[in-house]
Amino acid sequence: MRAITDLDWGTPPPREVARKVTLEIDGIPVVVPEGSTILFAASMAGIRIPKLCATDSLEPFGSCRLCLVEVEGKKGYPASCTTPVEPGMRVRTYSPKLAELRRGVMELYISDHPLDCLTCPANGHCELQDMAGAVGLREVRYGFEGANHLDLPKDTSNPYFTFDPSKCIVCSRCVRACEEIQGTFALTLEGRGFASRVSPSEMEPFLQSECVSCGACVQACPTATLMEKSIISYGQPDRAVVTTCAYCGVGCSFKVELRGTQVIRLVPNKDGHANHGHSCVKGRFAFGYATHRDRILKPMIRQRITDPWTEVSWEEAIEYAASELRRIQATYGRGSIGAISSSRCTNEETYLMQKLVRAVFGNNNIDTCARVCHSPTGYGLKLTLGESAGTQAFDSVQKADVIMVIGANPTDGHPVFASWMKRRLRQGARLIVIDPRRIDLVRSPHIEATYHLKLKPGTNVALLNALAHVIVTEGLTNEAFVMERCEREEYAKWKAFVSQAKYSPEAVEAITGVPAEDIRGAARLYATGGNAAIYYGLGVTEHSQGSTAVIALANLAMATGNIGREGVGVNPLRGQNNVQGSCDMGSFPHELPGYRHISDDATRALFEAAWGVELDPEPGLRIPNMFDAALSGTFKGLYVQGEDIAQSDPNVQHVHAALRAMECVIVQDLFLNETAKFAHVFLPGSSFLEKDGTFTNAERRIQRVRKVMPPLAGKEDWQVTVMLAEALGYPMPYSHPSEIMDEIARLTPTFRGVSYEKLDRLGSIQWPCNEEAPEGTPTMHVGTFVRGKGKFALTEYVPTDEKPNRRFPLILTTGRILSQYNVGAQTRRTFNEMWHKEDWLEIHPHDAEDRGIKDGDWVEVRSRVGSTVLPAKVTDRVQPGVVYTTFHHPECGANVVTTDNSDWATNCPEYKVTAVQVTPVARPSDWQESYREFSRRQEELLRSSTADPGQKKHPERLVALPGGA
Repeated sequence: MRAITDLDWGTPPPREVARKVTLEIDGIPVVVPEGSTILFAASMAGIRIPKLCATDSLEPFGSCRLCLVEVEGKKGYPASCTTPVEPGMRVRTYSPKLAELRRGVMELYISDHPLDCLTCPANGHCELQDMAGAVGLREVRYGFEGANHLDLPKDTSNPYFTFDPSKCIVCSRCVRACEEIQGTFALTLEGRGFASRVSPSEMEPFLQSECVSCGACVQACPTATLMEKSIISYGQPDRAVVTTCAYCGVGCSFKVELRGTQVIRLVPNKDGHANHGHSCVKGRFAFGYATHRDRILKPMIRQRITDPWTEVSWEEAIEYAASELRRIQATYGRGSIGAISSSRCTNEETYLMQKLVRAVFGNNNIDTCARVCHSPTGYGLKLTLGESAGTQAFDSVQKADVIMVIGANPTDGHPVFASWMKRRLRQGARLIVIDPRRIDLVRSPHIEATYHLKLKPGTNVALLNALAHVIVTEGLTNEAFVMERCEREEYAKWKAFVSQAKYSPEAVEAITGVPAEDIRGAARLYATGGNAAIYYGLGVTEHSQGSTAVIALANLAMATGNIGREGVGVNPLRGQNNVQGSCDMGSFPHELPGYRHISDDATRALFEAAWGVELDPEPGLRIPNMFDAALSGTFKGLYVQGEDIAQSDPNVQHVHAALRAMECVIVQDLFLNETAKFAHVFLPGSSFLEKDGTFTNAERRIQRVRKVMPPLAGKEDWQVTVMLAEALGYPMPYSHPSEIMDEIARLTPTFRGVSYEKLDRLGSIQWPCNEEAPEGTPTMHVGTFVRGKGKFALTEYVPTDEKPNRRFPLILTTGRILSQYNVGAQTRRTFNEMWHKEDWLEIHPHDAEDRGIKDGDWVEVRSRVGSTVLPAKVTDRVQPGVVYTTFHHPECGANVVTTDNSDWATNCPEYKVTAVQVTPVARPSDWQESYREFSRRQEELLRSSTADPGQKKHPERLVALPGGA
C-alpha cells in the first residue's frame, strides 16, 4: 500500500553525478549532487518552496515565478527551479519581500481562474489551490471577466479525460509532458498574454488530434484543466495499491487508486523501474474490461459444443473436468491430453500449469503462446549467448549512440519504451529501422531514421548476412572483443561464411529490394557509431527462419563487441505482459523451469524429488503437434488457461477443426472468447486486478502483481489449477502465491534469490538473482557470456516456401496497433474501441489502382489456405507488392489467411509472410458468414443456458470500472 500523493522534488535529479556540493538553505547545511537545482536541494532538505510550473518529471522551465528565492551575494530573485547549486551558496526561501512577490504572482493567476473550488473535481487535490494557501493569498483585487479563454467550451471528446480551458493557468506542464515524456508533440500554446491557451495542434478536439492518450498531460496538469472523467464521476480516491500492468511486455508499474472498493483510476508509478511514471492509453485507461458485462462469473459445463451451457458450482465443474481427463487417458493413453498456459497469467500460475501437466497428467504436453511469438528468441539467444532472454535493462537505451530497430513497431507495440527511445534519439542517437513498412519511428517530430531498410518480407536473414558481410570485409569487427570473449574457431567459420560474394550488399539487393549503398551505410554506422543496441520484435521471429535471424543478430552484436555493457545488446521486445515469465517457468514441452532440458537426468531428479513423482524424459507436444494429433485421433483433451488459440493461431480453420475433434476442451478465461466457443468446460478466470503474483517483463524484470479487489468469480487462477490437480489425486498445498515463488526459487538457479519480501523491498528484480547477484542483473554477459564463450553460428539464407506467384502476387504481413492489444479480448471491451473499431488492409496506391480499389472499399484477401474480407486503406506506408493488417478483431479473420508454415527450429508460425491476392468484393467471405453464424449460435446457447453471462445474474458482484465500453 502506498500513499496517494508522491513527493515531488520540483526538478529531476542530475543524470550524471560526479561529485557532491554543500550549500546552506535557510541556515540548514544541505549536501546534494552537483548539477542539482536549488529547488531540488530544498526538497531534499524537507523545505517546500511554492511552485506551479515545476515538477520533477519535467525539465526546469522557470515560467511561473512562484519559486523565487534570495541568494546571498546575488542581485534579484532567481527562480529556484532553474538556478543550479554552487558550493558555499547561501539561500533564503522565505522573507517578507519574497512573500510579497509570490502573493502578487499568485493573485495574477487567480485573477484569470474561476473560483468554483467547491464544485471543482480537483478540489482538495489542486496544486493551484495548495499554492494559494502556501503563499497566504487571501484576496484578489483583479476581476477575470475579460479573460478570453474562459468562454471556450470544455472538450469532452476523449473518452477518458476532459479539457477545460477555463481552468488553464498556461503553466505549459502538459505541453512539456507531451514533448519531453511522450515525444508526440501533440499540444501547443496558442495566443499571447491573457488570450494564451493550450490546445491540441491545429486546434482540433483531443479525439481527432495527434494525441495518443498516454495520460502524461493529465498527470502533469496542476489544476482541473485536464481531468480524468472517472474522477469527475466518482470523486477523488483515498488509497492506492501498487501493481503491474497486464498488457505489453514493458511491464509498467501502476498505482491503482480506489475509494473503498471502487477503482477510480490507474496512475503510473513514479517508482516503477520499467516506466518511471509514464504510461500508454491501454495501461493508463483501458482497464474497464475487468468488470465488463461480458465477464462470466460461474463455472459452466456441457457435453457437446452444440449443447447449451449448464451453470454449476466450482466443485462440480472441477470434478467433471477431472473425470473427463481421467476417462480420456484411460481410453487413449497418457499422452492424449495436455495444456496451454498463458503469457497473460502470472509466473506462479504458469509454473503450476506446467507442474500440473508433468506431475499430474504424467506427460510433457505443455506449451504456451510464446510458441507463436518469441520461441525463436529462446532458441537463438540460448545457442549463441547462453541465455534465452534479452541482455539489457530498458534504461540502457539512454546510453546508446546507434539504435537498430528490426521487425518491431515500438510506438504501437511498446509505447512507453518507445518514448524513452525517442528521447534518446532527440538527444542525438542515430537510428536504423529495418522494416517492410514505414513505421512511425522512421519519421516523427524531431526524429528521422538515418537509414530505413525497406526490405521484402521474408528476407531478414539475407539482409543481416549482408550487414555482416560489410562489417567483416571492411575490417569493422572488434577483434579484441571476439578473441577474448568468443569461440575462435566458430568465429573464423562465420567470417568465411559471411564473406562469400553471395552475401555482398550488391548480390543481396536483388533478394531484399534494399539498395546496396543503404546496406553498406547502415552496417558501417552500426559497427562504428559508438554504443549500438539492437531491438527486435515479431517481425524477426515470426518467419520460417525466425531462429536463424535471432542468431544473426547475436552474431552482429558479438562481432562488433556491442554486448555486455550499457547502451548495447540484443533486446527482444516481448509482446505480452508475461511472455518472458511464461518461458522462464518451463512452459515449453522440452524444458523445465530455468530453460533446462527435460532429458537432463540431474535436473529431472531435482524436480522429481521436490514433486514426489517420476517425470517423463521425452519432450511433449508443441501446440501445432497437438492440433495435428487431435485431427489424427490421438489427442483428445486440452486445458487452455488465458489463451485464445482459435483467434490468435495461424490457419484458424485448421485450429477450429482440431478443437472440434477433441472430446474435452477446458477453457479458463474472463470471457466466452473464440476458443471457449469450442469448449466443454468453462472455468471463470481472474483479471490482474483480482490476483497476487508476479510478472516478468521483456528486460527480465520480475515485479509484483497485487490484488486490488476480490476475484469476482471467487477464485484466483492459481487456485483453480490447484483444485484440478487435487481432483486428479495430486495435492498442491499452497495457501498463497508467495509459497509458489518460494518453490520456484528453490528449484530454479536464476530465481534462487527471489522472494516476495525482496520484491516488496526493492520494487523489482531482474534475473538472474542468486548468490552472485543478490539484487539482480540489469545487464547480462558482462565480462563473460552465460555459456562461457560466445558462439557464432552460420546463418544460411533459405527463402521461404511461401512465395508470391501469378495467382497470389502480393505478400501479406501483420502487426499491432496502439489502441488495441493482441486478440482484442480486453481492449475491445473498453473505450479504446473508438480508435480502432475494425481491422483494415493497408495497400499501396499502385497495387490499389491496378485492382480498381479505392480507400474504404471492401476487399477479399485470399491465400492458399483461406480468404477473408476487410476494408481497404490505401497508403504508401506499405511498399508496392506488400499489404498489411492487424488481427485485433475476430470477425476480421486475419489468421484464416495465414498459413501454418513455421520456423524450422521452433514451429513459430510465419505470420509475417503470406502470399495473397486482393480483389474488390461486395460481401463477406464464406468463412466469415459461416463463423458469424457459429458465433451467433454459441451466444444463443450461452443466453439460453442456466448460466446468465456477466452481471445480469450477479449485479452485486460487479461494480463498473471507468474505462469500460
